Amino acid sequence: MPVPIVQVDAFASEAFAGNPAAVCILPEPREAGWMQNVAQEMNLPATAFLRRREDGFGLRWFTPTVELDLCGHGTLAGAHVLWESGQLAAAEPARFHTRSGLLTAARRGEWIELDLPAASEEEVAAPPGLAAALGVTPRYVGKSRFYLLVELEGEEAVRNLRPNLALLGAIPARGVIATGRSASRGYDFVSRFFAPALGIDEDHVTGSAHCCLAPFWSRRLDKKMLVARQISTRGGVLKVEFDEDRVRLGGQAVTVLRGELLA
Repeated sequence: MPVPIVQVDAFASEAFAGNPAAVCILPEPREAGWMQNVAQEMNLPATAFLRRREDGFGLRWFTPTVELDLCGHGTLAGAHVLWESGQLAAAEPARFHTRSGLLTAARRGEWIELDLPAASEEEVAAPPGLAAALGVTPRYVGKSRFYLLVELEGEEAVRNLRPNLALLGAIPARGVIATGRSASRGYDFVSRFFAPALGIDEDHVTGSAHCCLAPFWSRRLDKKMLVARQISTRGGVLKVEFDEDRVRLGGQAVTVLRGELLA
């Protein structure tokens, strides 16, 4: 039976920006090996697989090489597809059962707001080889559940970063967040995200990274609500709110492709 598949640009207000994700709503259970094969075939930063449950949807995310524990842009894309396809009514929240627990999404006008677990970092000594891999000396290094967070001197330092990806892939972390204060009016902080260990040299817009960035910058700037930019080549804008152990991420999404899986 053909399986519908939709490609969505997440954290974007127009096509060909933000972070692309494929979304499959499964009519029946499929094995993890099949999901991994589909993700490899799609060759996108993430492919999300949804299956309806009595109290929401099961949700799993795969890169072309591994299954993820948390994926913000894949969750945003999945919620967008559920509302756009009529699987959920416009006013009905989306409930996702995932490896990271229950995640929810709600529509806020043209924006979608995700409710995700916060992943606060703790200061650590820079791992050996980190400065050489980045080509700069960090002003601060922290470690969260998933990622290393590296604060640089500011937006220009983050924008000009040209890491050695082979060296960075040897650092013991699933990904490295580079961040600094924004130099542009209307934004609080900027970031870039590198995950060569996951088969993603640089991610376009990384929702899960902002589960760490939100508490980090909220405490430093003494602000509960912030506006963030991820300054990859495609780029994306996120509304960020930190509330104790939760992070609310706001973003937009655009469908760019619909098709069917025949295998």
